[in-house]
Amino acid sequence: MDLPGAPSPLLTDLYQITMAYAYWRSGMARLDACFHMVFRSHPFGGGYAVACGLAQAVEFLERLRFEQDDLAYLATLTGVDGAPLFAPEFLEWLAAMRFSCDVDAVPEGTVVFPNEPILRVAGPIAQAQLVETTLLNIVGFQTLVATKAARVCHAAKGAPVIEFGLRRAQGPDGGLSASRAAYVGGCVATSNVLAGKRYGVPVGGTHAHSWVMAFEREIDAFAAYADAMPNNCVLLVDTYDTLEGVRNAIEVGKRLAERGQTLVGIRIDSGDLAWFAARAREMLDAAGMRHVKIYASNELDEQTIEALKDQGAPIDVWGVGTKLATADGQPALGAVYKLSAVREPGGQWGPRIKVSEQSAKTTVPGVLQVRRFVKDGVFDGDMVFDETRPLPDRCEMVDPGDPIRRKRMCGEVHEDLLVPVFRRGERVYEVPDATAARARAAAQLAKLDPSVKRLVAPYIYPVGIESGLHELRTALIAKARRRG
Repeated sequence: MDLPGAPSPLLTDLYQITMAYAYWRSGMARLDACFHMVFRSHPFGGGYAVACGLAQAVEFLERLRFEQDDLAYLATLTGVDGAPLFAPEFLEWLAAMRFSCDVDAVPEGTVVFPNEPILRVAGPIAQAQLVETTLLNIVGFQTLVATKAARVCHAAKGAPVIEFGLRRAQGPDGGLSASRAAYVGGCVATSNVLAGKRYGVPVGGTHAHSWVMAFEREIDAFAAYADAMPNNCVLLVDTYDTLEGVRNAIEVGKRLAERGQTLVGIRIDSGDLAWFAARAREMLDAAGMRHVKIYASNELDEQTIEALKDQGAPIDVWGVGTKLATADGQPALGAVYKLSAVREPGGQWGPRIKVSEQSAKTTVPGVLQVRRFVKDGVFDGDMVFDETRPLPDRCEMVDPGDPIRRKRMCGEVHEDLLVPVFRRGERVYEVPDATAARARAAAQLAKLDPSVKRLVAPYIYPVGIESGLHELRTALIAKARRRG
């Protein structure tokens, strides 16, 4: 079974290949094109997202090849008349194709917002088209999970969160991708051992109810587990009677202490977590076991954790599974990948725009970059601009949803978010590991105003279009509608 790494180029929608064929057949494959990936609304009703997935995207692009078995399969595809979909010469062209585009992207762990590019691909139009679906799949899902993790960790207010979601994830690929993305988003560990091996994510966990059920008595199960795992002993106490389970855990903890060892914690996985955690804390403290941590799990998400924290539940470690690994509450990021400029090789970029009756679906033309402004150490706003157009000394950005709302930005400290990743198909970027991406996410989130991080009704962080680009966009919209 193939597990996450570099996906096959056939992990795409058929129309990407039929369009590439049409570009090749019509002679348009000579053109360069610029595409941007954006998402249109805040996931989970929140105020931000955490970019993730670039590491796997880079691996995919670096290894992009159509192998002979891929081409043999494509040769079997036919149209409604039974004739082959693709000419043999096109399949030969695919066999010889090597990725030669420029790619710019925001580093993993960057806090990002709707309607600003998080990835840009510029180069031969057929190549840039062929990678669309795979890039959306990789970056969209992992950004979604990293964002969910950041929200869960925010709700936990600094208490450790362990990702427990592999058994409920959408397949092996979804499980591995989710484990890494959850770590980038702020989780301290995962139960997923393969993610630990592959990505260097710390692993952790306890035992299951089946361990206790295999014994005649719960205390015997606890004692045997403590004998097997004296340096990593966390006992699941709710198989039968939770408070009795705590008493048995205390007894086994005393036995460990007599041997110079330590009971690390107990886990509660059902019932009224706030009530049981409070009773368990009282019992542990009375037994002189203030060091023993209380772990909680059971269908947790950011809202539940926030509610439990508000109740003062003495929970030290949170195990979050299903609702994290599946990005519960937001089935997809809703990212899109849109053409924004074309040119003859070596020529000037010509802007392109898609116009829609829905203003959110009208695209921004040009070769786009995002400039983030910082004021007093806090992110102050993001401006989308065209790299091919000179910026005025005193520029202003326009809210694309309300052109009357404008903000002057250019005098402030700033950073351009899209960094070079590939140039002419050669990687020029050293991809940080998951730990470095996690550290970046933490640093980025620390620079967000707390109002943006609220779980409910967050402040909408300002993202706008540079005023000159806004005027060009408006003119192109009017021209397109006249033409239509």
